Amino acid sequence: MTTRTSFQSNRNRDNDEDSAFQERVVRISRVAKVVKGGRHLSFSAVVVVGDSNGKVGIGYGKADAVPDAVRKGAYEAHKSLIDVPLINGTIPHEIVVKFGAAEVMLKPALPGTGVIAGGSVRAVMELAGVKDILTKARGSTNAINTVKATYKAIKLLRDPETEKARRKQVAEITVMKPRRPQRKL
Repeated sequence: MTTRTSFQSNRNRDNDEDSAFQERVVRISRVAKVVKGGRHLSFSAVVVVGDSNGKVGIGYGKADAVPDAVRKGAYEAHKSLIDVPLINGTIPHEIVVKFGAAEVMLKPALPGTGVIAGGSVRAVMELAGVKDILTKARGSTNAINTVKATYKAIKLLRDPETEKARRKQVAEITVMKPRRPQRKL
């Protein structure tokens, strides 16, 4: 009895550390594999984890039961957390990214617009903490590839101020030397 209570207290402590993060299951798929003894059923889950304050991650889990697949997906999502550059609740610039056949366009919007997005893109944007954005998913609307395209787009976003500072630093380091004319042999 005491070991169970200590286990429960450890489990509650672990949940308190991650309480800032929310998880959202984007898609659960049932997969049937035909084997010698019949069909083997398993499940796959696409999970998005975020703190609604600039951090988001995606994960994909597979298991024989739905809760196990979701747990594995959430674990993968926690490992893939990235920071999202936000300016007044929206993204800093427009971006179009393609992953597989899925293409996602993200466009900053004025305050009060809200999150105008489809299901899988909306899950990523809301858990990232984006309040105002216009999006469009083109090509394939496969949930897995759409989530991955959105995640890739977020990774490619750059904050204008930090990018200016980085470019200025690179320009100072790189001293342009005058080119000498090539000698003909």
